[in-house]
Amino acid sequence: MQSDDNLSVIESVDQFDDPLDRLEAEDANVPSPDPEEMLPKLSDEDPSQRMLAARAFCELQDPRAIPLLIQLLEDICPLVRVSAAYALGRNTSPEAVTALIDLLGRDWNGYVRKGIVWALGNGGDRASVQPLIHALRTDISAVRLWAASSLAQIAKQEYEDAIAAMAPLIEGLRRDAVAAVRGNCAWAIGQLCRELPSNVVYATAIDALLEALVEDEDYSVKEDAKSALLRLGDPRGMQMIEDLELEGLI
Repeated sequence: MQSDDNLSVIESVDQFDDPLDRLEAEDANVPSPDPEEMLPKLSDEDPSQRMLAARAFCELQDPRAIPLLIQLLEDICPLVRVSAAYALGRNTSPEAVTALIDLLGRDWNGYVRKGIVWALGNGGDRASVQPLIHALRTDISAVRLWAASSLAQIAKQEYEDAIAAMAPLIEGLRRDAVAAVRGNCAWAIGQLCRELPSNVVYATAIDALLEALVEDEDYSVKEDAKSALLRLGDPRGMQMIEDLELEGLI
């Protein structure tokens, strides 16, 4: 899809951070905003005011803001769009999910798309599963990372969704070039396995985690796979971890 060069609209923001972590940290000591003051600012002519108002609804929950935030997804300023996306992850609705999915497929800015996949995961709507799978397979690394996390949040709710999400997550764990993405896929697989019966899909997922534990070249990915296996308490996983620890390999 797009290149990683398109990701950052703010210099020095880590591409794997939460989309608004840096911005929220700067405002840590500011009192909670007043929704009656913030609602009109969502339609302000000044983009900085629209952005600040949208950011306020990352903290506030008010259904009156939802249609205005959906409109801001089309804003010319990417900082307004990502703030609106994040706010719609806090102020969820079926209409917001539809708008976020539409924007995920066409927004040029990776920073915005990263915010969208977070919002979709927080929204918990099953309609997001296939768009998130597509993002996991095709988007830039930061979006892929968040898509893996969001898939775990949504797909664990329904067996069919967990089955659909498992294959692309295993593919990401085995093949993604970025260690952070592989690690998040390991975590997501562990989350989904908690909801699965002991069937062939579960066994395949455990195989993938064991493979990462033994063969992945990145220590952090090994640790993520190990943590997933420990949380599951799977007998094969526990035995492999014990054997590798005795051999001093992990």
